[in-house]
Amino acid sequence: MALVFIRTAIIFLTLLFIMRLMGKSQIGEMQPFEFVITLLIAELACIPMADSSVPLFYGIIAIVAIFVLHQIVWLLDLWFKPVKRAVCGKPSLVINKDGIDEYQIKSNNIDISDLIESMRVAGYFSLDDVFYGLYESNGSFSALENPDRQTSSLSVLLIDSGKADKKNLKQCGIQPDDLNEFLSAQKTKLKDVLVMTVNGEGRVYFQKRGQKYEILEMEIKNQW
Repeated sequence: MALVFIRTAIIFLTLLFIMRLMGKSQIGEMQPFEFVITLLIAELACIPMADSSVPLFYGIIAIVAIFVLHQIVWLLDLWFKPVKRAVCGKPSLVINKDGIDEYQIKSNNIDISDLIESMRVAGYFSLDDVFYGLYESNGSFSALENPDRQTSSLSVLLIDSGKADKKNLKQCGIQPDDLNEFLSAQKTKLKDVLVMTVNGEGRVYFQKRGQKYEILEMEIKNQW
């Protein structure tokens, strides 16, 4: 029991020292390679703590080796921009002055609902609340706010990449026929709509694939 405690204490102190050397990004928002390194260090630390048959020195050497690799990648990331893009990626502009960039959405393996969730976390509750929105290379969402934002209630997603959200349509009191009538008025079909949201006052954010978004009005039965 005492041996396990001592081994754990040594590994803990080693990890604390290594993590401090790696910098603040290890305890904040990490780049992809930093996240991988953190997972590896955690796994390597568990082995000598749980299995007393494994020499403690082996665990410490493995952790130090990971630290050395981290420093090498960090230096390459600092000195060579192509390496930085390859290892860390680059920011993706998912919202621009024309609306949502469908290509960037797909490139980041997210859908419209994921984008809307990220915006809500950042304090924006309508897609036109921002002029520009981007995902940073560490996965965080940043935005340039629209000074004329007119958010008065929460927007609900009705159409996501050509597919209607039946649950949200029912919540808003919108029948399928009502939606089809609205789409007919815009001279488009469901499959050609990238995104459509509506708030409690019937204010619609509407964007066709490959086109600039529009702000429209729609009558809804259930207001919120």
